[in-house]
Amino acid sequence: MKVCVVGSGGREHALAHVLGRSAEVVVTPGNPGIAGSTSVPATEITADLYVIGPEAPLVAGLADKLRGRGKLVFGPGADGARLEGSKAWMKELLVSAGVPTAAHGTFTSEVAALRFLDTLGDLFVIKTDGLASGKGVLVTQDRAEATAAVRAYLAGDAFGEAGKKIVIEEGLSGPELSVLAVCDGTHAVALAPAQDYKRIGEGDVGANTGGMGAYSPVPEATSAMVQEVMSDAVLPTLAALCSRGINYRGVLYAGLMLTPQGIKVLEYNVRFGDPEAQVVLPRLRSDLAELLAQAAQGCLSHEPAYGDDAAVTVVCASKGYPRTPRVGDVISGIEAANHQDGVKVFCAGVASQPAKSSVGTKSPVGHSNSLVTAGGRVLSVTGQGPSLEVARTRAYQGVTQIGWQGCYFRRDIAKVATAAPVVVSSSEAHSEREKI
Repeated sequence: MKVCVVGSGGREHALAHVLGRSAEVVVTPGNPGIAGSTSVPATEITADLYVIGPEAPLVAGLADKLRGRGKLVFGPGADGARLEGSKAWMKELLVSAGVPTAAHGTFTSEVAALRFLDTLGDLFVIKTDGLASGKGVLVTQDRAEATAAVRAYLAGDAFGEAGKKIVIEEGLSGPELSVLAVCDGTHAVALAPAQDYKRIGEGDVGANTGGMGAYSPVPEATSAMVQEVMSDAVLPTLAALCSRGINYRGVLYAGLMLTPQGIKVLEYNVRFGDPEAQVVLPRLRSDLAELLAQAAQGCLSHEPAYGDDAAVTVVCASKGYPRTPRVGDVISGIEAANHQDGVKVFCAGVASQPAKSSVGTKSPVGHSNSLVTAGGRVLSVTGQGPSLEVARTRAYQGVTQIGWQGCYFRRDIAKVATAAPVVVSSSEAHSEREKI
């Protein structure tokens, strides 16, 4: 089977890595750190299966275009992708489906939005209606900050058109959980749960990001809890989509809060999470290509199989992320990290730079180019092992091999789920690392 993966980030690298166990894989546009990358667009590539990674092309209707040409596609059409493309539409669908979620309101008027803030408690959640690369969410206890965000969003100053309609929610308390379900239009199967970290700073402080790390399995997420998520959230949502004539074939990613009142859906994403994919997919023991092809055909016939191992991924970001990431810094140590036992580096915000002839070093994919930073989240380092403690230790051992000017990473990924301390070796001296 030949699979075409669409996208250029760490999620797509993880997809290509795991799909490559049983299939020939090409990635478009990919990046210089992903083997099999090509600049040829998906519409001009011949493949047996197309897997669309990011949300933007899904919302733009790439899956519809490919299906219109008779292609087998894993990823929802533009109608189903509205779940992520419009948070207001998603909330309306959840309410109609009876799926538990936070009390909320949708606003285009500043006056009405500020009046709604008065009805809430001491925790405010403000979200852009449209896509904002995972950064269009503010969670704050500061009313003045919430008010300023409402004004900046609605005026278009913060996120342009994406923020000119906003959703305001009551703040919920409890641990978060990510459950990704593979859907074939009428049926769905759950992948292993994961826990991710959105805030830039250790201890979950600072600005929201696209994700600074993740781990799987989640000790608190029992099989009974996952079944509850499927029966109370995912399957009712899928049924509601069907009732509206939407044939949803792709990933339904439920971002959940485990509140004292029970499980509540914070939001849905319509693609594999990033960095959740980097811990959930490598743990698969069954054939990912076969699973996604069955879903794309509308005939899921088996549950995904997992072993007893664990995975932890740590995102390494550029200086200034998430607001103004610096680019162009030369990256070292990817090959050394990949040679560590149980470690895999997934590349995201990287670009190629011709290496100086006097250096003669090789890139991670064997070309005479060095990699430089080209985005905020540059790469993620995944460690696998027989336990979360071992996986976490391996992930951070891999991170200590990586370096560039201003490299930043959180040191507390999966700390709450393990007793393993982070030991940073003296090899870090070769790189300036930013602390938040």
